Amino acid sequence: MELIWQGIVEAVRLLLSGDPGVLEITWLSIRISGTATALSLFVGIPAGVALALTRFPGRRFLIAVVNTGMGLPPVVVGLFVTIFLWRSGPLGAWELLYTPSAIVIAQFVIAAPIVTGLTIAAMQQLNPRLRLQLIALGASRWQMLLLLMREARLPLLAAVMAGFGGVIS
Repeated sequence: MELIWQGIVEAVRLLLSGDPGVLEITWLSIRISGTATALSLFVGIPAGVALALTRFPGRRFLIAVVNTGMGLPPVVVGLFVTIFLWRSGPLGAWELLYTPSAIVIAQFVIAAPIVTGLTIAAMQQLNPRLRLQLIALGASRWQMLLLLMREARLPLLAAVMAGFGGVIS
């Protein structure tokens, strides 16, 4: 038990002392996780809105894939990204293995399904009559989308936070 307390005390000391090495590593982690989260927002929110508000063949399958992706263990994602980026792997020519870009790719694969799935849930929880009312009032398709997203802003914020939480951990 003493060893654990010593580790905690040393960790707090390093954080509070402003050690340049610790600050550099912390900033790199936040930058990489923020980049992966931003990329997942650009993909996940439009995909989630589209999956929630439209009906097409294969929609249920895509939602099932998104829901499955939400449960992917980070170790499995890291393993597959490593295999793909390995020198002899399909993307080995890019020479990204062991770079921050590789970490962004892995974290994107983790965060995108989380953001997409929670966006689907956020948009589906809106009152279905709201869409009809917006159409009746003459809202264009883009106005309707923006107003629906505005109505779901708190659940969408939760999707952003969950996506970032999934990659920073």
